[in-house]
Amino acid sequence: MSHKNVTGDTTTPDELDAFRELQRLAYRAAEDVAASLEPGVTEREAARRIREHLESHGVRDWFHTPFAWFGDRTAFRNLRVPLQFFPTRRRLEKGMPFILDCAPVRNGYVADIGYSGVLGRSPLHDRLVDDLGAHRDLIVERVRAGDTLQDVYRAVDDLIRAQGYDNRHRVYPGRVIAHQVGRVRSRLPRAIVAGFGVRSLQTLFGDLLVERLHHRSPLWADGDISAHPATPGLWAVEPHIGFRDMGAKFEEILVVTEDDAFWLDDDLPHVRHRTPAAVPLPA
Repeated sequence: MSHKNVTGDTTTPDELDAFRELQRLAYRAAEDVAASLEPGVTEREAARRIREHLESHGVRDWFHTPFAWFGDRTAFRNLRVPLQFFPTRRRLEKGMPFILDCAPVRNGYVADIGYSGVLGRSPLHDRLVDDLGAHRDLIVERVRAGDTLQDVYRAVDDLIRAQGYDNRHRVYPGRVIAHQVGRVRSRLPRAIVAGFGVRSLQTLFGDLLVERLHHRSPLWADGDISAHPATPGLWAVEPHIGFRDMGAKFEEILVVTEDDAFWLDDDLPHVRHRTPAAVPLPA
């Protein structure tokens, strides 16, 4: 979320390597914690485990502290105010889906990831995760083609409906599907306010001001402020789909240059996900 990204400068290969390393670390933390989950663990405990895992690997700051959602909360049902997004005492049960989400900052670099899983086996959950792959392909192809962010958002909506799901990222504050990320450079002390790091918030607010001067926004939603092609830089993208009381998403960094777009890393859990046998959606 450095101002250099919103003004069109490119990110160096060394910087991309640092973002990639941190993103992989965040996903490893989510995978390790997911493997440790058992019936009875609470969302708060799962979030605490992720935080401790990342802090043991040098993380000292956060864009936002870890989230965990269990059961119908993975589909963001009945979440109407921001405080309801924070981890609760909801306990995990066998067969229940979960989403783990974290956004660590290390040495000024930012990652923001989302990991979807289920305690046990669920062919329906496998299908949701597999179907998210089509959104990953669509997003990079449409951004690469120079479509406006608003049009890409609407194309994602169309695909969600065609798959038989409903859009759950529209429940996020501002209906965002993505936001820009970059180096956090701030002289403020490290502190957390309402789950967000004050250094990262300072940078984000600065980017909002700069982008508004260019009639753009570092927040990607479906409103007219997103009726422009993706600004060169890094975007944390998180399509989130739901079917009844089950939700799934991924979140990872999309790199946008003046003439191209590509995912920062293709070696991530949802990319490696094995395509399951076709499972019909329940009537």
